[in-house]
Amino acid sequence: MISAVAYIAMHTSPLAQPGSGDAGGMNVYLDQLSKTMADKGIDITVFTRRAETATPTVIQVQDRYRVVQIEAGPIEPIPIPAMRNYAGDFARDVEKWVRSQGIDLDIVHSHYWLSGRCGVRLKDALGIPLANSFHTLGKVKDAARTDFESPSSTDRLLTEQEVIQRSDCVIASTPYEFDDLLEHYGASPERLCVSPPGVDHDVFHPGDKTQARQRLGFGDQRIVLFVGRVQAHKGTDVAVQALAHLAERDTQGASDTILHIVGGTSGRDGDDELARCHDTITRNDLTGRVRFFEPVPHNELADHYRAADVVIVPSRSESFGLVAAEAQACGTPVVAANTGGLPYVVNASESGLLVDHHDPRAFAAATAAILDHPSFAERLATGGIAFSKKFSWDATADRLLELYGGLVS
Repeated sequence: MISAVAYIAMHTSPLAQPGSGDAGGMNVYLDQLSKTMADKGIDITVFTRRAETATPTVIQVQDRYRVVQIEAGPIEPIPIPAMRNYAGDFARDVEKWVRSQGIDLDIVHSHYWLSGRCGVRLKDALGIPLANSFHTLGKVKDAARTDFESPSSTDRLLTEQEVIQRSDCVIASTPYEFDDLLEHYGASPERLCVSPPGVDHDVFHPGDKTQARQRLGFGDQRIVLFVGRVQAHKGTDVAVQALAHLAERDTQGASDTILHIVGGTSGRDGDDELARCHDTITRNDLTGRVRFFEPVPHNELADHYRAADVVIVPSRSESFGLVAAEAQACGTPVVAANTGGLPYVVNASESGLLVDHHDPRAFAAATAAILDHPSFAERLATGGIAFSKKFSWDATADRLLELYGGLVS
């Protein structure tokens, strides 16, 4: 019987605003999973690196779910590559905190390669099983990266290999990530498991588009929506280029189509990607037709999905694709890259469309097919709502508890 679990998320807190800095789908995953586990009676402690002084060391999010901030390195935001210098200190102080509190942990579950490094040390120090979720894999990102992106560090790639070898279970978000772990890392299949993330259907569900637009102050233009961090790997500029090609097409209402981008810059290339987006906007006379929004809380994000006509997800790789799953749950058709876990999340031609090769013209054509054919859009919306039901946090937690139980026994 599992009663207490430690989640390791050194580089970002589950309470950080998704879409800002290094916060994204993994933050949503950790926060929603921890809440669901706590509701099932499991004591969850999430350990993260302290990056600011304003918040307390221990944040009690709800009964049985707390976040503990460990001081490792300067108390300020620092780039992920710089954090690896403090991974040993972080792991040591997590162990000290666990022992000082007398917590009898059943398992440690690390998230991301940097936390995996800490997880291996905690497994040895505490003598408990280690599960690890990477959320993104260096070799997979490198295989799809653009010339604008820096390759994964040797340290990251070696750490990923070690974590895979030392983990009792490596948890893939989709069967596609399972295959990536086999193909790129030679992982042992008997220690690989699949457990998809979920969708909070209390927040992400169909609603009235007109009312959502009124709440957000939007007009009646046709809205293509991009949600995510502004960086080359997420394909933000692909979304802007797709709008430019939409404007070139002789389609009804094309001149009345606008692009909304919800999310902030992230990583070493974030500012450069934003500059490329603005350059594309200027060169294609799209000023006023692309609107940037700061990251927003989940309840407001749901209204952005409902207000949109199409959600575009041109990522170069995704272990899952939470944005696509949430958009479909709100009844908004998705046009996504046919890569990573997105083919698992988007039911092609039933809940959305999949595009090969990150070609902006192809994204524009797929988007136009939805915008210009209301009956087709309605069919995809209905299909997306139904398909999204397969993803729930309750099912995710139950699957993980099953896996944890097997590791402990």
